[in-house]
Amino acid sequence: MSLLSIRVYPDPSLRKPAREVTVFDRDLDAFIHDLWETMLAFDGVGLAATQVAVDLRVSVISWKENRLILVNPRIVQAEGDQLGDEGCLSFPGIFEKVHRPQRVRVEAQDGEGKPFSIEAEGFLARALCHEIDHLDGRLMIDQLSPLKREIVRKKLLRRAREERNNP
Repeated sequence: MSLLSIRVYPDPSLRKPAREVTVFDRDLDAFIHDLWETMLAFDGVGLAATQVAVDLRVSVISWKENRLILVNPRIVQAEGDQLGDEGCLSFPGIFEKVHRPQRVRVEAQDGEGKPFSIEAEGFLARALCHEIDHLDGRLMIDQLSPLKREIVRKKLLRRAREERNNP
């Protein structure tokens, strides 16, 4: 097991869209395992490869009975609207209200390359959208008003300064 380093906003790797996975091998299996372990170690619900500076379209989500490995995921249907608190391991300690679809259908591949489809609503739909956004270089902060975005940015910069000054 190897814990990966989670990138924190404004790290530029968070803005880089990920590339499609074309090779399903032991290296991918090992990376997916490390992604799981990292997400669980930091008490996350989901983690995308771009959050650990790997530009592959891979994400993992664990919510209730759902343990999902998403390779090359894409949203093929979205409907409704929900507004709810959203957090992110790349925005530690930040929770903001974000609009997301109420229901989604996602097509993806599993870790072996087998295609599958999942329909989800509520919180799981929110998590799927959040992780797929990461793979597209979009962040939850992009959903906020300019004023809220600036407040969050300043909080994170202040926290980073404090951590540097108090190692």
